[in-house]
Amino acid sequence: MRAIIQDAYGPPDVVLTVQDIAKPSVGDSDVLVRVHAVPVAGDDWHLVQGLPYLARVATGLRKPKSRVTGLQMAGTVEAVGAKVVDFLVGEEVFGWCAGAFAEYVAVPEGQLAHKPINLSLEEAAAVPISAFTALQGVRDGGRLKAGQSILITGASGGVGIYAVQIAKAYGAEVTGVCSTAKVDLVHSLGADHVIDYTKEHFSANGKRYDVVLDIYGNSSLSQCRRALKPGGVLVFIGGTGGRWFMGVDRWLRGLLVSPFLGVKMRPLIHKDSHADLLVLRELIESGEVRPVIDRTYPMSAIAQAIADVKAGRTRGQVVVAVATALKPAQAMPSA
Repeated sequence: MRAIIQDAYGPPDVVLTVQDIAKPSVGDSDVLVRVHAVPVAGDDWHLVQGLPYLARVATGLRKPKSRVTGLQMAGTVEAVGAKVVDFLVGEEVFGWCAGAFAEYVAVPEGQLAHKPINLSLEEAAAVPISAFTALQGVRDGGRLKAGQSILITGASGGVGIYAVQIAKAYGAEVTGVCSTAKVDLVHSLGADHVIDYTKEHFSANGKRYDVVLDIYGNSSLSQCRRALKPGGVLVFIGGTGGRWFMGVDRWLRGLLVSPFLGVKMRPLIHKDSHADLLVLRELIESGEVRPVIDRTYPMSAIAQAIADVKAGRTRGQVVVAVATALKPAQAMPSA
């Protein structure tokens, strides 16, 4: 079978190759999935480069522990282990796993759910990790309640598009922050207000929020603090910065100073969760949340897909077609 292989850290166009490898074996509690699509997220550039260096404790010090990249997918059940009870051959599923960028992957049963009935496989592939992060940031980090206000930076990114919709589903007044080109997209997700960061900083208009969800933000702690009501919550998701810590140092500073500023600052590291996968499926099937897919790439264009996401050239998410032999990167309509 074909798979995207990485044997070293470095630029995606240098270290990622499509190779033929053996099909995985299936354990008693595993589901063999014929992969249809795998999303590309902002984190993929960092993972391929091995950044921040601190993360290599988990991913591999000198080279990746896992040769096959990719952490989430959607596809069709090809075979099931002897102890699998919830899935049948031919059913369409989505979930998370290691080594997703391959034509087949063996996934523990507890990391899968049936695909939402109103999504294509390409759309379903883009949901799990980005939407886990958004759900847990809004619900667990921000503890958002109906009637509260929330500001979401990076509102047009992979996590942000879900955070805006989930916050609206929770009954909040939502303000999204994005660039000029994506203002209409964020409005279409249900945001009540949109701030174009190229024209004004969100802390400069005097508006205060119950929750600020800072997604890969680079605003100072004092700017974020000025945007919060007394007793408000600042949730850090990801970060930018040096090659060693990539924003973790900012989290630590926030935790240290928050008791003296009258606000709460909480870093969020998402947890893969089968229960939350079912919550997301319910939100999607109810029409409250939807993925926004901008482009689909062939496996051979994985480096270009990562580069386009990193450079912000996409509106919403992108996926790589594994089961379908697409030629050039092709645009898909946003719902």
